[in-house]
Amino acid sequence: MIARHDWKPRGGSMAALFLKLAQPDELGFSRSVGIEEFVGEYQRLQLGNGGSWCRDDGPLARKYNIRRRKAGSRIVAIELQGFKKIAIEKPIPEWIRERLKNERCVVLDTSKVEIDHKDGRRDDPRLSDTASVTLDDFQPLSKAANNAKRQHCKTCRDTGQRYDAKRLGFPIAQFKGNGQYNGTCIGCYWHDPKAFIRAASANK
Repeated sequence: MIARHDWKPRGGSMAALFLKLAQPDELGFSRSVGIEEFVGEYQRLQLGNGGSWCRDDGPLARKYNIRRRKAGSRIVAIELQGFKKIAIEKPIPEWIRERLKNERCVVLDTSKVEIDHKDGRRDDPRLSDTASVTLDDFQPLSKAANNAKRQHCKTCRDTGQRYDAKRLGFPIAQFKGNGQYNGTCIGCYWHDPKAFIRAASANK
């Protein structure tokens, strides 16, 4: 079986053509591509009955989370929002615990931390392999901050709505993607508070 992140569309396919136009970044996010761009070289992307190549069971969905923006029942833009994931168990290697146990909470700057998976959902297959995880997959959080994150992640799972960091006074709600959970935690404040603050500062 081909791993989702390793999958590549067949040359000359509609999926390959859209990726050429959308130019997703290294995290699997693209700009919102309007259907008015499906001209010239990209004319074959024009959507027929339901947009077969960009459906959730279509070829692009093997690797990417797809957001289809609509006006009424008509698709008017397509955006890729990160790589797809599947449910897994996420063990924390001992070397990660040793490396972070004396760090300070990235939210409250306190000691006595818990080691937190940045990804709030158990659905990234890479994190099930202790040989593949990196230090950047984890963060030190105080018990209070970790409990708060757990609560907000549960709300996201239950509602499909990502945390809005404007509630904390930030000028942006998320720095990647939007308010709707679409298969990735990247861009949410709770996924990586330090990265979020850097992005929010750069957005001023």
